[in-house]
Amino acid sequence: MRNVVVVGGGIVGLAVAWELTRRGLDVTVLEKESRWAAHQTGHNSNVVHAGLYYKPGSFKARMSVAGNRSIVDFARQYGVPVEVCGKLVVATDEKEIPALEILAERAEANGVPAKKISPAEAREYEPEVACVAALRVESTGIIDFPGVCEALVRLLDEAGVDLRLNSPAVAIRAGSNGGVEVATGSDVVVADGLVNCAGLHSDRVARLAGLTPSARIVPFRGEYYELKPDRRHLVKGLIYPVPDPTLPFLGVHLTRMLDGSVHAGPNAVLALRREGYRWADFSAKDVAEVAAFPGIWRLARKYAFPTGLDEVRRSFSKKRFAASLARLVPAVTEADIVRHGSGVRAQAMRRDGSLVDDFLIETARDQVHVLNAPSPAATSALEIARHIADQVSKD
Repeated sequence: MRNVVVVGGGIVGLAVAWELTRRGLDVTVLEKESRWAAHQTGHNSNVVHAGLYYKPGSFKARMSVAGNRSIVDFARQYGVPVEVCGKLVVATDEKEIPALEILAERAEANGVPAKKISPAEAREYEPEVACVAALRVESTGIIDFPGVCEALVRLLDEAGVDLRLNSPAVAIRAGSNGGVEVATGSDVVVADGLVNCAGLHSDRVARLAGLTPSARIVPFRGEYYELKPDRRHLVKGLIYPVPDPTLPFLGVHLTRMLDGSVHAGPNAVLALRREGYRWADFSAKDVAEVAAFPGIWRLARKYAFPTGLDEVRRSFSKKRFAASLARLVPAVTEADIVRHGSGVRAQAMRRDGSLVDDFLIETARDQVHVLNAPSPAATSALEIARHIADQVSKD
């Protein structure tokens, strides 16, 4: 291949464009919005994950551990704010200790620097935390992911890459002599290959390109609160619960940001639009598409009660949200938190209702499609880019 069109201008798409450019290919990046990193990248918790949670040997485990190093190195090289501050994962009940033990075993298997500590040791890091046991993870950090994207855009622009905002991919077909042709509504981009990094719309772009993807994107909204300024002292760093191993979400947690603010969340509720950041954001087309998908009903039968119902209740109840935080830091009350926006996770789901728990990348002739890249994709962006560039180079 000599030239490639990348669909999607979030952190994964921009990282892919940069890696392909470094390897000598001509690249065009198409982003449908008027700015870069407009969706998942611009609405996440800005945490550099360590690789603690993921099945040993999985894409997520390997790419997150390597990505933890590479994204921090990139940020330091290009002046993007980053801090490797570590975090605590805390068991607040004796019943959570076996799951915490499994996390410790995964950390060791994945090469993540982590150690089990006592409640007294945990309070040396977080004086207000409540736990019966904890895991200290040293390599977790906080970063400005939109700032990483700004740096990537600068590098791409300096390299002469064709960067196009307000350019949705509305039609894709195979070229008459191989390669692909991508219509944007105002132009047609002709390239030897296509890389789909469209995030919330990745399955739709895949279908536009003639692929039948093995999974469907189902959007889940995560809502955040933050501590009021006079209560930020309650949290020194990052405090996470022991996650439910049957779910892809890490649970409501507390995160001190680079500017000193403390974010709390997110919960997880089904979004009523692919880009549904509020309950009022509704798309009849998107809801009908989800409702017609067998996987969502199979998932609902498994998780709607009580898990899904509890998440919806917490979405509408500040009191319930605060109570979830108080399990970690008892001093947090309903009066201490204010709403702080939300993000939407592009979660891939199969027809049998199972959630894809690893990065999912599928290929066709002259095409690579990133069909599942939620957290820790931002952490792993440079590693995902190298993997995709290797596939493009083989082609």
